[in-house]
Amino acid sequence: MVSSIGKSLAGKTALITGGSRGLGAAIAAALAEAGADVAITYVASEAKAAAVVAKLEASGVRALAIRSDQGDPAAAKELIDAVIGHFGKLDILANNAALAIQGKRIDDPDIDNAALDRQWQVNVLGVVATIRAAAPVISDGGRIVSVGSGLGTRVGFPGTTDYAASKAAIIGYSKGAARDLGPRNITVNVVQPGVMATDMASSSADSLPPALMEAHAIHRLATVEEVAAAITFLAGPDAGYITGAVLDINGGFTA
Repeated sequence: MVSSIGKSLAGKTALITGGSRGLGAAIAAALAEAGADVAITYVASEAKAAAVVAKLEASGVRALAIRSDQGDPAAAKELIDAVIGHFGKLDILANNAALAIQGKRIDDPDIDNAALDRQWQVNVLGVVATIRAAAPVISDGGRIVSVGSGLGTRVGFPGTTDYAASKAAIIGYSKGAARDLGPRNITVNVVQPGVMATDMASSSADSLPPALMEAHAIHRLATVEEVAAAITFLAGPDAGYITGAVLDINGGFTA
């Protein structure tokens, strides 16, 4: 699917947070395949980040890995400055880095509230800080896409309260940012994937309850390539009139 759009992003520079593995690495590969130079962030997976950069460079684009903790909002400006300093500009921002702390109800006496607070820091405040830092310098006509979750609009099972709420918050912020940045033809959208067999979901992807799959119109997991293809479309020239939108890629879970 990605190859069909050719090199529509040639000459563009993209930043993908959390790009060293899973969906982030797939997004990086898809944007590079479309011709964009790519920066990715990582926190601890330095070797994986280096491997992603090597693959991107082998495809003929410039690439860079930057250690940056999205859980530290103060790091956002330094991150954006590093991208601008290396590539000279920023055209596409894909907010992918996130935590998923799930499995316990909010009245569970053993719930880890500190971990939930860290989740809010990464999933909401870190994304907000990155968008704020990028907004003044991203190119006119630029693209901002944040990765949400189907749980942001439909909480289909217990034990996901804080995660679902953190993803719902990104919808509201993105809709507001779309209004603010619209005069510069900068689009701001949210992509909501379904359950994917990524590192984040690896512990549960093979043991999902049948009822959860039955809640999907299409009874299978999403692939990272399917989600990356949608993000690549939203980052491209054909999506210039799509902004403030929420695109569900979850097999009908939110239908």
